[in-house]
Amino acid sequence: MMLGVLGGMGPMATVDFMGKVIRNTPAACDQDHIEMVVCSATSVPDRTAAILDRGCDPLPAMLDALKRLERSGATCIAIPCNTAHHWHGELQARTAVPILHIVDALADALTERGQQGTTIGLLATDGTVRAGIYQRRLAKRGFSCAMPDASGQAEVMRAIRLVKAGDVDAATTILNREAQALVAGGCSQVAMACTEIPLALAAVTGELKPRLLDPTDTLARACVRSCLAVPQRRVA
Repeated sequence: MMLGVLGGMGPMATVDFMGKVIRNTPAACDQDHIEMVVCSATSVPDRTAAILDRGCDPLPAMLDALKRLERSGATCIAIPCNTAHHWHGELQARTAVPILHIVDALADALTERGQQGTTIGLLATDGTVRAGIYQRRLAKRGFSCAMPDASGQAEVMRAIRLVKAGDVDAATTILNREAQALVAGGCSQVAMACTEIPLALAAVTGELKPRLLDPTDTLARACVRSCLAVPQRRVA
């Protein structure tokens, strides 16, 4: 099995995802790890802008990256970008290679935690929220979602841009505040549903920490389970 990573949205989040795949793999030597091929497709147009009708359609560039992963031998594919999952169905329709869905991975993790029927807080891009990527898919599994109010959502977007620009400390302050507000509003867990957000909240401690759930990490775990379902060839 070879995991294909359709990444580059953004580049730091792609590297973070690869690290999570490695850390979640039960390996005693190099050969126990999962083979990965990565397409860091940084030319993919902004996904949120496209959903909000303010930018170019990113699907053609994502399809090009998908084909490159296929030609490189990928046997399953992950997309470490939440907003890009708006096009998951169209991408999956163009390939026989299974593309794991980040929300399904999160729902599985929530179920394992005994969170069925609870309200999940959502820290995400405007595009992810507007497209209903989490709301619709989680509703089918018995969960409801709550998001920040308009001013809070604007702050979340500002924090995401700060992470992309390398100012993680400023983003941490903003996102910590917004996550706390969701918990105070009755959310049992808060999904850090933009791949930049876990980078900013990685060092969070205290009562908030166990309430945070990282969809990037749950996707990485799903990838490990999928790839290790087929025995790996050991090399001396």
